[in-house]
Amino acid sequence: MSAGDQKNGGDKPKEAAVWPEVERAECLARGAALKWASGVFCRPEHLERLSQYKKRESQRTASIHTRLKSMVQSYLEGVGWGLEQLREARDELREVSLTLKEAGLESDGNADCLASLEKLREVSVDHRQLFAAVSNLPRLYAIRGMVLETERLVESRRLLEAHARLMDLERWQDDILWQLHGAAGTAGSSLSSEDTELVAKYFSGVGQLVDALGKELWAVVSSSLALARQNPTPFVSAVRIVEREEALDRALLAERGGGGRPLPAGRPRCWKACFFQVLEEAVSARLRSVSYLHTRGPGLAGHLSALQHAVMADLATVRHLLEHCVPPHYQLTAAYLRASHRCLHTHLAQVSSWDLESGEIFAVLNWVLHIYNSPDMMGHPELVTESDRSELGPLISAEGVEQLQSKYVQSVRKSVSEWMHKALQVELQDWQRDQEPDTDHEGFYQTSLPTIITQMLEENARVALMIGESLRDQTIQMGLYEVENLLNRFREALVEFGKEHRRDPTNNNKNKFYLHYLLASISNCIILKKSTESLQQQQSSRFAGMFSRTPPNPLAALDRAVRRACRLVMDQLLLELQPFLPSLLTRPWLVQGDPVPKLCSVLESHLDLYGRVRPPCRQRLQEEAQWLMVVEYVRALMQKKMVCRSSEERRQLAQQMILDDQLLREVFHSLESEVSLPDVNPLALLPVLADFIRLKDPGMLTLEVSGLVAKYPDISEEHVSVLLDVRGDVSRDIRWAVLDLLEQSAPPLPVGYRPIFTDILVPPSTLAFCLPTAKCA
Repeated sequence: MSAGDQKNGGDKPKEAAVWPEVERAECLARGAALKWASGVFCRPEHLERLSQYKKRESQRTASIHTRLKSMVQSYLEGVGWGLEQLREARDELREVSLTLKEAGLESDGNADCLASLEKLREVSVDHRQLFAAVSNLPRLYAIRGMVLETERLVESRRLLEAHARLMDLERWQDDILWQLHGAAGTAGSSLSSEDTELVAKYFSGVGQLVDALGKELWAVVSSSLALARQNPTPFVSAVRIVEREEALDRALLAERGGGGRPLPAGRPRCWKACFFQVLEEAVSARLRSVSYLHTRGPGLAGHLSALQHAVMADLATVRHLLEHCVPPHYQLTAAYLRASHRCLHTHLAQVSSWDLESGEIFAVLNWVLHIYNSPDMMGHPELVTESDRSELGPLISAEGVEQLQSKYVQSVRKSVSEWMHKALQVELQDWQRDQEPDTDHEGFYQTSLPTIITQMLEENARVALMIGESLRDQTIQMGLYEVENLLNRFREALVEFGKEHRRDPTNNNKNKFYLHYLLASISNCIILKKSTESLQQQQSSRFAGMFSRTPPNPLAALDRAVRRACRLVMDQLLLELQPFLPSLLTRPWLVQGDPVPKLCSVLESHLDLYGRVRPPCRQRLQEEAQWLMVVEYVRALMQKKMVCRSSEERRQLAQQMILDDQLLREVFHSLESEVSLPDVNPLALLPVLADFIRLKDPGMLTLEVSGLVAKYPDISEEHVSVLLDVRGDVSRDIRWAVLDLLEQSAPPLPVGYRPIFTDILVPPSTLAFCLPTAKCA
């Protein structure tokens, strides 16, 4: 290695220590070059293009060196130009410093001359003040007289002249203060407090004149509605004064903004804003002057009507008279509309906070939602163009309207609840009357209860609809709740009515029309059902999801009340049938057949009364009577009051059952034409049982029982066992075969099947005690 190379090699660590970035950049460049070369010359045949790559890289390197030299040359030229500018600036600063030093020496030489000019300045200031005082002496002497004259003009309501004098006085005061301020500024000092107090003392009456003129001015504005009909001249003068004051305020503010005179005391007066404030206060006073006597109760509607007439009369005065007395930009009608709206809003908020009854709330809601916005009031075609209704806002907020509607519903609910309670009490008293219930034009029993309830609910819904659908829906919802409560109490009253009757059923004078009023109650429920369904149909479809509490279900309460009444009717029927049931299916019955005609007579009288009940409950009662009669007949058979001893007795028993079936069918023959009978006709059971008893061959009983089970799947082993006992000729083997067949079949009850044997309990068998004798064994 040469010495030069050693020297250069020895300098590299030092350069890397000073510029570590250079070494890092060089390493990165070498790494990138190696990566590029390894990618380009990855195969031996690629070395043929080595000369081409070498030549291209040499050209690129030369181009980079050329650009670097050019950039460095431009930087060096810029640095040279900057150094030249700095040298020129240094020379100019040196010249300025010398000139300032010479000026300072000149100023120090003239300091003695300034002292002689100070006396001249003081004489000039004194001269200015004396000149201002001499020029203002006539004005100062005339101030007292002008103040007195202006006071007289204000008292005589010559407002324009008084305001002109007042403006002169204020202008004099401002000029004097400005002259004093200018003289003080020339002297290099501010206006002294003594001078200000002296001027204020001379013009002490001006502030009082401003207050007196403003008082008279606002008195004229507040009585503008009355003056407009008599003499609008004072109102016109007041408006002109307000306009003068507004123009003066604008001029003074413009002078202040331009660096001129400062604002005088009490400026700006903003009398235009005061004008509209006084106008709103006058509107409020006008509305308060509307008679508040008899405002509560029925007088509230009259009070609101008086408000309507007062507002519309004042609006007509403003629109036709006062609007022509003010500049167009005042928009006096719109201003009066806004003032009236705000005052009415405040007044109605106060009225809404009272403890109002339903009629009062209705009057407020109707006035706010309908009358106020109608063409007879704010919706008048000439008023619609005067103001934007969206700016006014609602007379009562949406929350306030909802609260009023809620209060209305609660008040109506209290009234409805009281009326329903009274109607129910009248109904209970009617039940004790010694005469039949009234009938309608179709001959159906009814009382006054459903008519009262229906009319009350429909009238409340109709009145609420005059306010809106929302209130109608809430009122109907409330009515349905109350109907549900009434029906629950009605059902309890029916239960108590039945208990009272059962305590003394023999007192014919007291309970003579017990059944009639039960039937009338059922007809009443049917009428209430139709009315309830009609009310539910009137409700809006979107109303159902608006309430979180459980919705009313009066139809379910109606169904419970009807079921209870029908149960009591059937209990009464059973009570009247009871004296004849013990002799049914006995040996005397087999011989004479006596009780069945009497039972049919009782049934006929009941079915005749059931005809006074509105459908579909009339058919339901007739069905229930049919089921009751068959159940009691079969129950008598299950009591084994008669056990056949021979085939002849079995034939007679079956024959008599067939005759009884015919008598009962004659009683219920009208039912078949009016009622859609169920799939299982209870009367069809009697011929089936008669055939079972009449069967001559006991071996066929198994087949007969299978047919019986197919028709009546609720029949049990106990029932079949009793039927076998009644026959009296069934051996133990046949009994076991029949019961085993019954146990194996046991089909499920089909859908819609009404059980008949389930209601018939089989009395427990009583085995006779015997000694184990040879014969018994």
